This record gives sequence, structure tokens and C-alpha cells, in this order.
Amino acid sequence: MALYKYLRKHWQSDSNDLERQRMIRWRSEPVTLKIDYPTRLDRARSLGYKAKEGVFIVRQRVPRGGHRKPFPSGGRRSAKWTTRKSLMLNYRTIAEQRAADQYVNCEVLNSYEVGKDGQSVWYEIIMVDVSHPAITSDPHFRWLAESRGRPFRGLTSSARKSRGLRHKGMGAEHLRPSRTANKKRRLLQQK
Repeated sequence: MALYKYLRKHWQSDSNDLERQRMIRWRSEPVTLKIDYPTRLDRARSLGYKAKEGVFIVRQRVPRGGHRKPFPSGGRRSAKWTTRKSLMLNYRTIAEQRAADQYVNCEVLNSYEVGKDGQSVWYEIIMVDVSHPAITSDPHFRWLAESRGRPFRGLTSSARKSRGLRHKGMGAEHLRPSRTANKKRRLLQQK
């Protein structure tokens, strides 16, 4: 087995005591924290992380539970006071958006889950400083400089999943963004 396979196997068989201690320590840390190296090196490398200048990791904590609209502070009709409409975002997308808000000059490359308890979920987000010379000269990361605000525009992997764009295996008629558009395109191709 290769090194990353051993790391993946070790992460899956992590003892509960070690995980519990990690969660206790992370609860007392800030919500958004820049860290020196990834907790799950195998996962970070598979998602595009490279240990080079301009690329860094941010650990983001997201509270678990229903993500509903906040209660209005005033100036609305009582019929519009509902908070039941939930956000159509998963925890991972919310974590990416909050990390991007903290580091406005950087772009989100990808993210992965590192821990979960009864209150919170922790994600590590791979951030890239798109104005760094080491990034602009690297063809692996250069494309990030052209796309700004990826998590807010639904272009990251988790956002594409919540938009229904990562579903495969059921045939072209079930792929998003639109069954009707696919049907029209196929009809035009037959002519």
C-alpha cells in the first residue's frame, strides 16, 4: 500500500478518545482558523492541495441544526415573518462561503470534513491566494485567478452537488440543469 492509503486507513480507524480530545480542543478555537498543515493529508492532496506558497488551509466550524432564515428585526408585514424557509445549502457550502468571507483576496479550491459532534461540524477548506506570484505562474492553479467568488456562485464541488450537477448514472434525461433543455438539444441533434 502507498503512504496515502495508510493515512486514509488510519483516519478511518481513529480511536474515539483521540477524536473526542480533538473536538474538545477545536471547540475552544476560533470559528475560522488558518492552520499550518492539513489534518487529513491524504484527502487534501486528492482534492488539489500542494504545500507551496499561496496555498493554505482554513479550518471552519459550522453549527449543526436547521439553517433557517433569521427572524426579521422590523419593517415587515407579519405574514412575511416566517423563519421556516430553510437554506438550500449543505454545511460544507456554508463553511466554504464563511471562509471566503474571511479571506476576501483568496479563492476556495475545495474542502473536506474533518470532524463532527453534537453541536458543530468542522471542515478544512483549501484556499488559494490568486494574486501570489507562485500561483499565477503555476498552470495547476492559474485558472482560479479568472473565476472570482466560486462558493457564492455555486461553482465549488459541494455547491454543484446541492445544485444537482454532480449526479451521474441515471442517463442524460435525469441530469440537471434542465430535463427540457436536454430534450430540446437531443431533438435538434436528430434533425
